[in-house]
Parts: sequence; C-alpha cells; structure tokens
Amino acid sequence: MLKTMFRRPSRPSRPSRSPAARPGGTLAPAPKALPRPRPAVIDAPAVIDGPAVLPALPVQPPPVLPAPEPRPAPAPGVSGVTVPPASPMRLGVIDIGSNTVHLLVVDAHVGGQPMPAASVKVPVRLVSLLDGDGTLSAEGERVLTDCILNLSREASALGVDDLVAFATSALRDAPNGDAVIERVRATSGIPLAVLPGEDEARMTFLAVRRWFGWSAGRLLALDIGGGSLEIAAGMHEDPEVVASLPLGASRLTRDWLAGDPPKRSEVTALRRYVRAQIAPVVSSLYVVGEPTRTVATSKTFRSLARIAGAAPYSRGPYVRRVLSRESLREITPRLCKLPAAERIDLPGVSADRADQLAAGAIVADEAMDLLGVDELEICPWALREGVILRRLDLLTSA
Repeated sequence: MLKTMFRRPSRPSRPSRSPAARPGGTLAPAPKALPRPRPAVIDAPAVIDGPAVLPALPVQPPPVLPAPEPRPAPAPGVSGVTVPPASPMRLGVIDIGSNTVHLLVVDAHVGGQPMPAASVKVPVRLVSLLDGDGTLSAEGERVLTDCILNLSREASALGVDDLVAFATSALRDAPNGDAVIERVRATSGIPLAVLPGEDEARMTFLAVRRWFGWSAGRLLALDIGGGSLEIAAGMHEDPEVVASLPLGASRLTRDWLAGDPPKRSEVTALRRYVRAQIAPVVSSLYVVGEPTRTVATSKTFRSLARIAGAAPYSRGPYVRRVLSRESLREITPRLCKLPAAERIDLPGVSADRADQLAAGAIVADEAMDLLGVDELEICPWALREGVILRRLDLLTSA
C-alpha cells in the first residue's frame, strides 16, 4: 500500500479543473464563520457576608504594551513572507511585583521556544513599603527607582536587545501609582507600564497555552501573586473569561492574618472573605464549559505542590508536577498552625515567602473547592513569559 502511494507516476498527471472552470460547474458558497465570543471580564465585588452580585461584563481593550521599534524590511523574496531573523533576539522583561522585582532575559526567535539566558530577583517587598492608605512611600519610590536602574544596567551588560518593564497590583492599586511610574520611567528611560489585572490574567493564560499547546484543550489557569489572584479560561490563546481578584497572598496576610501563627478566628474570617470574592466568577465559567486541564502558575502554587511531594524545581521544567485538592486539604491546616520561622523548614518554602504561605494556601484551597478542581498541574511559565511571548509577536510582525 505504501509503495503504491509513493510510486512515481509514469507520466505527469493532468491538473484538475475546479467546478467553476467546468462547463456548467458551480461553486457552493463558503459557510459563514461563527463569531468568536468576546472575553468576559469579571471584577468581583469585595463583600464578606451574603451573596455576591455579578456586575455587568464590560468589553475590555486588548493589553497595551509599548510599541516595538520598527524592524528593517525583509530581504527580497516571496511576496507576503517575512524572513525570520537568522539569530535569536535577546529579550528582557522587568516584572515589578508586590514581593520581588524580577529581571528575566531570554533568547527567542520566530517559531522557537524562548530559552532562559539570565534571571535576577530582588526581594524589594513593595507591599511593606506602602503607607496605611496604600500609597507608595518616598522611601519605597527611592528603593524601586534604584532597583530598576540596577537591573537596567544588568540587562545592558547581558546584551539585551529589547527591554520592557511592567508593574502589577502593588503599584496598580496605589493612589500615587501613576505618578510613581511616570517618575521612574523618566529617570530610567525604560518603557514602563502598569499592567491591568485582566491583562495580567490574559498574559499568564497565553504563557500557559503556549507551554501546553492546543492538545490541552479547554484550559483553566490560576495564578496567586502577592497582590491578586488571576483566573482565566478558554479554548484559544486569548481567554474567554478573565478575572483579577484582590486575593494576593501578601495582601491577605497583611490585612487578615495578624498573628504568627494566625488565630483560628482570623483563618475562618479569611476563608469566608475569599469564598465571597471567588463565588461570582464560578457562574461565568459555565459559559466556557468544563476545562480539559486546570493549570496553576507562580511561586505560591509551586511551593504548595513541593510540600505535597512534587519534584523539586532543580529537576527542570519538563517534570510533571501536580497538586491535588486532597493533599491541599491536609497541608493548609498545618501551615496555619506553624509560625513563619518553622515554615521555612518545609520543602520548597523560601524565607521571603514563608510568612504569606498560609494565606496563599487558603486561597488555593477555596479556589479549588469552589471551582470543583480535584487536581491542577503546575506550569513553569507564567506572567513574565507571557509578556515576552506577546512582545516577540509584536517585534516579529512589525
């Protein structure tokens, strides 16, 4: 059979004629494409008791990233074909989070997997430099500016071709966040923007989709950061449902868990608050349908999975790591009873995140319960990789 399929024909075959070219031939009209649904954006109300009311779903504009520099025109060739660069581009991104400021440098090219070249983390802990009303203090702005300047010099020394920076919830929610961003941008000369919560969810979802590919089917992605919880779901690279909730591990520890370890009453009150925040999102996910795969990203979920017995990160990104709801139900009460100094002794727990791990576990536990997730898989790519992937798309299409 295979020999027959690949046997060279004895003479050239005649080209076939389309129905339109044959006498009396007609072409059937092409079916109309069904419109893709617009992403639903959920901004859950901050309530503690009573049912939460789902607000109207406004249409959000696509994520806004700094425009890339124009690239030279491709060499003469086939019309409409862009010739990819012969060598990888070195891209850098600075992520200004609630806990750390992180420079990630990758080598990337069209159609290839971005390969990490360098990673520099600075534990700035912006959340601890906020005043009582959430305003970033003068000391916090000075620390942040110095950090950005140092990382910019580091990126230059590493030969980064394109560098962007973005800030998440700590500056996004600060009353003086926009003014701080303007001053830091003017001082450093780096394209710096505040990433809205919904776009944060979209970028994280893009990274998850590219990592697992289309065979993952319908994805549900969860990300617990220092200031917010992001939820995104859908079949495509752009999720159909996104939500950004004020349920970051650092924020909740500061606002709800005063004790070390926290009191039982504090834990109970926090659980009630977390459930009230997540509940409105659950109904919106019915529109998308049951996920084929549920995925979690970032440090909090990685630490929880490691405590539950997942392979250490030193084993590399291609080892499958999962976190089950059953394991999480056993871990969360233990974490709430341990002081931060003793949590450091647990596998996968760093000293700078130990104090907020109990709050992160509560959010993960309640999210998996309300969303009906029995097991989630840890994705090594997250927000920073999503921003780099989108940046690469813009640069190669410019």
